[in-house]
Amino acid sequence: MSISFMMEGLIKLYKEWHGDAPVDCSRLPGAGSNRAYYRLTDADGCTVIGCVGTSREENEAFIYLSRHFASKQLPVPEVLAASNDNLCYLQTDLGATSLFDAIRAGREAGGKYNEQERELLRRTIQELPRLQFVGHEGLDYSHCYPQPQFDQEGIFFDLNYFKYCFLKATDIDFHEVRLEADFHALARDLLAEPSASFLYRDFQARNVMIIDHSPLTIDHSTSPEDAPANNGQWSMVNGQCYIIDFQGGRRGPYYYDLASFLWQASARYPDSLRRELINEYYTGARQYTTLPPRSEFDRRLRLFVLFRTLQVLGAYGFRGYFERKQHFIDSIPPAIQNLRELLDSQTDEESSSCDYPYLSEVLRRLTTHFSTHKGNVTFIPPSLPLHSPFTPQQLVVRIFSFSYKKGIPEDESGNGGGYVFDCRSTHNPGRYEKYKQMTGLDEPVIRFLEEDGEILTFLESVYRLADAHVERYLERGFTSLMFSFGCTGGQHRSVYSAQHLAEHLNKKYGIEVHLCHRERGISQTFGASQ
Repeated sequence: MSISFMMEGLIKLYKEWHGDAPVDCSRLPGAGSNRAYYRLTDADGCTVIGCVGTSREENEAFIYLSRHFASKQLPVPEVLAASNDNLCYLQTDLGATSLFDAIRAGREAGGKYNEQERELLRRTIQELPRLQFVGHEGLDYSHCYPQPQFDQEGIFFDLNYFKYCFLKATDIDFHEVRLEADFHALARDLLAEPSASFLYRDFQARNVMIIDHSPLTIDHSTSPEDAPANNGQWSMVNGQCYIIDFQGGRRGPYYYDLASFLWQASARYPDSLRRELINEYYTGARQYTTLPPRSEFDRRLRLFVLFRTLQVLGAYGFRGYFERKQHFIDSIPPAIQNLRELLDSQTDEESSSCDYPYLSEVLRRLTTHFSTHKGNVTFIPPSLPLHSPFTPQQLVVRIFSFSYKKGIPEDESGNGGGYVFDCRSTHNPGRYEKYKQMTGLDEPVIRFLEEDGEILTFLESVYRLADAHVERYLERGFTSLMFSFGCTGGQHRSVYSAQHLAEHLNKKYGIEVHLCHRERGISQTFGASQ
């Protein structure tokens, strides 16, 4: 079932909930999932967030968890309405400022966070034990997706993710049987931790929204618990953090989320700040459960830092070097630095090398490997030899929009012209007076085409064909590929389609794309990102 088809269900759900259709429906930037988010606006400017997704079970997990957490007065988005099949739902709009955005200046200054940024981090870490322990009370984990608890199967999924999607993509040789033995020992120790808490699994700064991020007044005399409640959740006060995207949560040990947050690769939290936030968490969590002595707590936390680091490196390897998504590639060097610091900081008594000697040896060789190559190792999927002279950057894609009245663009490479797509089967904005002077780059035309939906269905087929062709060309080391989109005037539909394919291919594969809207006299180059 296509996202465009489910969009119709989202608009229908909004009309049933609100009484009228939205006056605007804008798609929000996506991440790595099959879920699409939209901001829907009514005539008074009030907004809600709509979600559509192809996984009913994942949506049902979010809806259940959100309603459960809201009943506990935890700071999460409220589910306002859901379709009968749970493939789409509406939730409160928490704005556009994530914690990751709010502390950008400190991160870009190399981890030199000011007091306002530190206060936002303290407020966030104070919410974590409440979510884990208060949220755990009365929670029916059978609703969780894809599994109800942190278990051996999930641990080995993550460890093998690291082994096959990251470690095997390097030049490092390793003994797979010996490594597997240490994986079993690590899994045994991870599972020895108590699991009477909710494990968020992806607790990090991008999944925390900050309300009304105007200059923050720091007042330690009040806490989020003192804020007045509104419809089962906290009032949206300045500086309040709201937690989102918890649909992958499950029952599990509380150390995992703390490790996930404080050792987020791209955050670059200095050790002094990490220690401060661990203190905040330790003090807060003791209100809800009995914790081990601080030295033992720190030792166990490091175990989960190690595991979480391996898990994210596996994800970065797959999303970055196999799917060629630049954000994940950029996150690898700081993740390796986290791993290096973890290995270097341990004393002989507390070192994981005592319990996992071969894993420790492999990881030290891995960090040395990155130091030798200055963190700029090129990873290429197994279908393309690691040392092949053909790298993804050498493929150049040329994309044109044009008018059929003026002929199909010529192929200057001599390869025969590639693909030509006819956009004239889709609804034409040029038939309407108010759009005649606009192009497919203008927001009103974009909104018209996307709300109509025909162009989105058309491009779904184009993307599947283009992705398969680009991937094959990358594997075979070819250097030139051409796509052309034609419509009646080369102004609306073809311009929209060419622009979106260019952005899609550049973002997904990191390849160089030359875009030409021929009849508009507009050219643009999207540079290679690897």
